[in-house]
Amino acid sequence: MSKKLLVVDDEEILLKGLKYSLEQEKYEIDTAVDGIEAYEKAINNTYDLIVLDLMLPKMNGLEVCKKIREQSMVPIIILTAKGEDSNKVLGLEYGADDYLTKPFNILELKARIKAIFRRVDLKENYVHTNMLEIDDFTINTLGRKVSLHGEEINLTAKEFDLLLLLATNPGKIYSREALLETIWGYEYFGDVRTVDVHVRRLREKIETNSSQPEYILTKWGVGYYFRNK
Repeated sequence: MSKKLLVVDDEEILLKGLKYSLEQEKYEIDTAVDGIEAYEKAINNTYDLIVLDLMLPKMNGLEVCKKIREQSMVPIIILTAKGEDSNKVLGLEYGADDYLTKPFNILELKARIKAIFRRVDLKENYVHTNMLEIDDFTINTLGRKVSLHGEEINLTAKEFDLLLLLATNPGKIYSREALLETIWGYEYFGDVRTVDVHVRRLREKIETNSSQPEYILTKWGVGYYFRNK
């Protein structure tokens, strides 16, 4: 069954080009040209991935991303303009899984979409069971669900992948570059800030005090690791 994508951009020429190019990959493409239309389609339909421009009329892309994430864990790739570093960080904070800066090469967008689908579709090759009991966590690798002390935690796709990788390799320190390569699945052009953002968001969800973490620790100047309590 083909994957269904929602592509959102108010530049109609660009939108038509993206739709045509992605349809060549056998994806089923739905489109929206403003934030309200995008949000309504996102909550009333089932999509495998959303490509979301941030500069939208009626409702900006950041707000759309935030509202979608309140109801759905569908992977989201945000599109930003050059120089909008603050929007990239905010987009990740609001739950986006990835971002691209305009102008971009359509081949790079396709590669990032495929990388996300590989992570979603394939069973993780470093675990051999569907249910893992690690410290205070219960991790369902097939359903991609996590519980802490018996209470389910709502994680994005990237947050889940980060926790699973670190928790199944306790004590092993991963550099930001290694996490980018392992979790994102392709060369990320050295922008390691996205790792810090995702780790911070994950800590806010699983730690009693995110400023004094018990599970995901930082080895200053090296990277991150999971510590069994």
